[in-house]
Amino acid sequence: MIVLINPNSTETMTKAMLQTAQAAAPHARFEGWTSHDGPASIQGEADGIAATPALLKLVGQASDQGASAIIIGCFDDTALSQAREIAACPVIGIGQAAYHMAALYGPKFSVVTTLPISVPVLKTNIDNYGLSGHLGKVRASDVPVLAIETDPDASATKIIAEIRAANDEDAVQSIVLGCGGMVDIERKAAPVVQTKLIDGVTAAALFASTF
Repeated sequence: MIVLINPNSTETMTKAMLQTAQAAAPHARFEGWTSHDGPASIQGEADGIAATPALLKLVGQASDQGASAIIIGCFDDTALSQAREIAACPVIGIGQAAYHMAALYGPKFSVVTTLPISVPVLKTNIDNYGLSGHLGKVRASDVPVLAIETDPDASATKIIAEIRAANDEDAVQSIVLGCGGMVDIERKAAPVVQTKLIDGVTAAALFASTF
């Protein structure tokens, strides 16, 4: 059993990530857990701090129930190092999984995320993972996390415009979709972008299914 934990309280996001994970690794068994005591979305460092206590409680429960791997379903990789300290199984952040997969496609990747407030967190994570030398740019699309669900068409238009800018300007071999809520963007953007698109939930599911 692989447990995908959504650190925010938006149940529909959990369901979308779970569907994506299961489609990516159909031979594995996934469960999707929502942190109902977390914020509605995680946008920047303060939201991540607020989400941490409830998230770590769920990590402990998943580990105690014998999970073979745990996926933190937030692109900020919220409390990832703390989660690894308490879990008896591998813990995978969707951000870290996406960056490592991107590095396999070529020497450079860019990231397209939601709001500018998220950019410093992602840059710090990439540096901590030893991958800053592979980074082209972290681009903000100015789309709030929850708007991806409440206004999907307008959100997709803005996100895809930023993806196309990364494709045209950044000289990268892959573009990472920098939000767990962007699981449907790859399908929408693929026809108009030549650069490889990488979804973090898919990447994490593939890695987790090997344990």
